[in-house]
Amino acid sequence: MEQEFDLVKDCSQKILAINDTMEILNGKWKMSIIACLCYKPMRYSELLKEVKGISGKMLSRELKDLEINELIERHVLNTAPVAVEYQITHYGKSLKQLTNTIADWGFIHRQRIISGMKNTIE
Repeated sequence: MEQEFDLVKDCSQKILAINDTMEILNGKWKMSIIACLCYKPMRYSELLKEVKGISGKMLSRELKDLEINELIERHVLNTAPVAVEYQITHYGKSLKQLTNTIADWGFIHRQRIISGMKNTIE
């Protein structure tokens, strides 16, 4: 009986942790932004080109939210005109394995769906 309670408690704690994570990483764009910045610091315009389909307004909003959650840092560069560069924080780098896992799953899923579509057509 006690083991069963511990399993339910563990499950509840995991669900709470997942909900917390999803709250921070919610939306369509945050994981893509984090994945880009895991590889190199990027300027706003570079991110806008790299994250296909995101609007400028949405990118600004997502960058601010990621900065508030200490996952990225914003650096104003001493250039003319002034440029802003974003980079992943040490804390944000802890998400790199998660982005790789999600990407790996996405590759497998895409191939599975495409294969299934081919089989249906034939």
